[in-house]
Amino acid sequence: MRSRLFLMLFLTAVPAAAQEVATAVVPVVGSVVGATMVRWKTDVEIVNDTGSDVEFSMELPLSSEFAEMATTLTRGQSLRYPDIAGQLFGLDHVLSPLVVRTYGRRSVTVRASVYAIRDGGEPSPLEPLTVVLGSPFYPVRILDGLAFSDDFRTNIGLVNFGERDADFVLALQRLPGRTIAVSPVHLRAGSMIHTSIQSLFPLISSGSGFSIVVETPSRDTYVYASVIESANHAGTFIAPRVGLR
Repeated sequence: MRSRLFLMLFLTAVPAAAQEVATAVVPVVGSVVGATMVRWKTDVEIVNDTGSDVEFSMELPLSSEFAEMATTLTRGQSLRYPDIAGQLFGLDHVLSPLVVRTYGRRSVTVRASVYAIRDGGEPSPLEPLTVVLGSPFYPVRILDGLAFSDDFRTNIGLVNFGERDADFVLALQRLPGRTIAVSPVHLRAGSMIHTSIQSLFPLISSGSGFSIVVETPSRDTYVYASVIESANHAGTFIAPRVGLR
């Protein structure tokens, strides 16, 4: 049964809908066990450098249990949330974008990093995540610097915030304009996938220096990639660059 979780800090009410709202999106946060049996967690920091006190809210809209909180941040104040999915929202085995809404003209600064831990040992190097401001839409986006081999693995993320299903076409390239393989992906409304590049292109055995051209006519969509070094689980988050048709 889908439940709704509210964590209201300091009993702050959500501002009136008439106020301006600035949005920042972390494409993916979570607390989940990966393919190599390490647990991935996400830390988030919120900094109020807007010049005035602000109210903001955070939510994990695509989690199995809708998670939301709201609070006030005074001018210059910052808050840090280690393992935001697990410790703040009390969720496990979850992946979702994090949406941060600031009730004012300008968004608070949002920083996020992901890391891996195996059997309670030392965490892997922090992997900073790119934060998206507003709701930009580009029908063609390109993920560069991808690899899959014994030394590196790559995960691809596709997110559909929209109220309608979205269709994506992913084209794997090594040289610009020369497509090696194509993978169509259909995403239901309000859903996401986070999967290995091999599952999208199973006929490609290994290699490096790949790009994926992602095309979709659907707005309210995000794409990302993460290249992970197998030896130490150090990751590099790949934000898309804008492409042309």
